Amino acid sequence: MGERFEIDLIEEIMAARGGSPYPVLTKYGLSGFFLPEILERPDLTPARVVSQSRDLYNIIGESGEAVAGVSGKLAYNAADLLDFPAVGDFVLADWRPGSAVIRRVLRRKSVFTRVAAGKTPDNQVIAANIDTVFICASLNQDFNLRRLERYLTVAWDSGAAPVIVLTKADLSPGADSRTAAASVAAGADVIVCSSETAGGLKSLEPYIRPGKTVAFIGSSGVGKSTIVNRLLGAGVLITKQTREGDDKGRHATTQRRLFLLPCGGIVIDTPGMRELSIAAGDVTKAFEDIEELAARCKYNDCSHASEPGCAVKRAITKGELTQERFENYLKLQRETAYNGLNSRQLENEKINRMFGSKA
Repeated sequence: MGERFEIDLIEEIMAARGGSPYPVLTKYGLSGFFLPEILERPDLTPARVVSQSRDLYNIIGESGEAVAGVSGKLAYNAADLLDFPAVGDFVLADWRPGSAVIRRVLRRKSVFTRVAAGKTPDNQVIAANIDTVFICASLNQDFNLRRLERYLTVAWDSGAAPVIVLTKADLSPGADSRTAAASVAAGADVIVCSSETAGGLKSLEPYIRPGKTVAFIGSSGVGKSTIVNRLLGAGVLITKQTREGDDKGRHATTQRRLFLLPCGGIVIDTPGMRELSIAAGDVTKAFEDIEELAARCKYNDCSHASEPGCAVKRAITKGELTQERFENYLKLQRETAYNGLNSRQLENEKINRMFGSKA
């Protein structure tokens, strides 16, 4: 409550003084949330990360754009990939004409993470400081309800509001898929659209407002980049057709990028993910229906296996809950428990390590 009051007060003062002292960054989503940290370091320049290529970042600030690396101290103090800048992050940097050195990553108000692929898996930020995450799934042969549940588990934990976007409605009526998606939405809105015909894209407009950041997340070939091109009004992003036979996608986007849209909204396009290994997730919210059933079980420690009076098993028997959804719930519950801390806890740990450190 105190923090929210402080942010509101800062934004009130900014408005009274004629607006933000950072008009360019305000267009790129800067709000009172980030100002306390910025004001701590008047010797450094605030900026937002718009793209990343290996260990170099394109950032934008009041003086334009620059290519930036991270300071040696930031790299040395980083415990894992979560401590490094990511697309969508606000940062503080030493700014030089055309180049910069990032010295601090500002506290994130939301963060979508996953376990990065590789021999030594590490937690990785997909997008930071997003207000709405569009979870895209195509209405074709590759539609997968269990995968959608996995994305929702991560999205509900991110701090952003998830919206399910069912794409390629022009290929199939997909009535069963739409009904199934709605059944696992757990409070998230469901939008049906066609990126090819632009049908249904107007339904995205209420979420894409000036100064607000949205991110498109999903598997390869679901049409994320095509939708972003439509929003941009130009063919900025390369797109590819899905594979014949099984409708599985092929990678078109190879890096995360942030764009300022003509309407004033901000969008982050992300590479397609065939698998989403969970770094942190909110199973309780994503499977709210099962959690409510579990609360009605006869025993508080019911394992939903063979105990009498199990409300979960009763719901499965009556057809009110599918066995597949229940098994996925157990699987994701084990996965998130194994990974331990949720994304907010991981972010708090980062703050505890970094706050007070004068880079």
